[in-house]
Amino acid sequence: MTSSLLELQGVNIDRNNERLISDINFHLNPGERVTLLGANGTGKSTFLDALVGLHPLSGGDYTAFGKTLNNKSDFHQIRSKIGLVFQDSDDQLFCPSVIEDVAFGPINLGHSPRHARAIALDTLNKLGLGELSERITYKLSGGEKRLVSIATVLAMDPDIILLDEPTTGLDESARQRLIKCLAELSQALVFTSHDQDLIDQLATRAVLIKNGSFVNSILHQHPHVHVHSHKHVHSDDDLTHTPPSDPEHSSHYHPGDANRQKS
Repeated sequence: MTSSLLELQGVNIDRNNERLISDINFHLNPGERVTLLGANGTGKSTFLDALVGLHPLSGGDYTAFGKTLNNKSDFHQIRSKIGLVFQDSDDQLFCPSVIEDVAFGPINLGHSPRHARAIALDTLNKLGLGELSERITYKLSGGEKRLVSIATVLAMDPDIILLDEPTTGLDESARQRLIKCLAELSQALVFTSHDQDLIDQLATRAVLIKNGSFVNSILHQHPHVHVHSHKHVHSDDDLTHTPPSDPEHSSHYHPGDANRQKS
């Protein structure tokens, strides 16, 4: 049996002194690509932050790479193994130039500046960003910043990559390059997205946050009346029960539904 990279049992997440998500039971196995779904404001980004110790957890147990995480110092030991791409690229980028931003992580991992630069250039080239290497970071477009922020994490070669809405702000060419790059990775992924194409091509499993709880869901692909087909997400209960007529209380969820609600 494959040992999980991450496992949370009975964990809670609070925000602004209110319970946001209760009794989280979640695991991540090597090579899995888990899409985290739910309406805006349900705690998807907060959950990703919590996995790397940027937001506190309460109750239950959190084990990462076989180690139980009890306090902030425990998270320092795993952060080189888990890379988080923030939803806001400006939170990720802080060096004067693109190449310095992408090389920063490898240098912190102990690589020489020369080797770190080589790693950074290779990573940028894989994302089609080689020509941006000497550009001033803050002068990049929003889409360029998004791709560079992803490059800063990929350059560190972590065992797990967490991505918060990775295709937001990208044009079609850049979006397809990113999806292709992510699809070729061997690392486990956890990502949030409203991008149906990204979910179709990457996700091996889905978790839906609904009514403050994690619902293990099934990615089910079926054709529509229109020409294409794509995956929908169903909770386990959908396989044995008729869903209610009220879509707001149904356990069937389509990623685009979240776009209709404000966070």
